Formats: sequence, structure tokens, C-alpha cells
Amino acid sequence: MSNDQKLILRLLSRPKNFTYNELCRVLNSLGYEESQSGKTSGSRVAFIDKSTRHIIRLHKPHPRNELKQYQIEQIVEELKSRGLL
Repeated sequence: MSNDQKLILRLLSRPKNFTYNELCRVLNSLGYEESQSGKTSGSRVAFIDKSTRHIIRLHKPHPRNELKQYQIEQIVEELKSRGLL
């Protein structure tokens, strides 16, 4: 099992300490690229699927690097609805 697959399983377990960097790795492995466009975007970030142009938007966590539980739930549900998980 690859490290990316292990991270996906970790995401699916909905841990309370899933980091933004781990999310970036998971989404990159699924074909998404991080986009932080505009000088006023601040902590807003979008992940765009290169092939389908599907967009997942969220706020970067701060001051800590862990995602909020609702963000994990939304991302898992979105990826499941797209058939990626």
C-alpha cells in the first residue's frame, strides 16, 4: 500500500489531527492542483481538478495546521460524490 493510499484511509477515518499538508498530498494524488489566486485571497484556497475543472474551496487552517472537523467531513463527502473515494 502506497503512502498516498494510507493518507486516503487516514482521511476516511476522519481524524481530529488531519493536517492541511496531508490534505494537499491526498488531493494532489487525486488529480487536484492548489490555486491561490488574487492578491486578496488571504487564507482562501481552491483545489482544481486538472481534467474535470471541478473546484474544492476551503480556508487554510490557522494558527494551527489541523483542519476543522467540518472541513474533513465536507471534503470526504465531496470526493465520495465525485466517485474519487
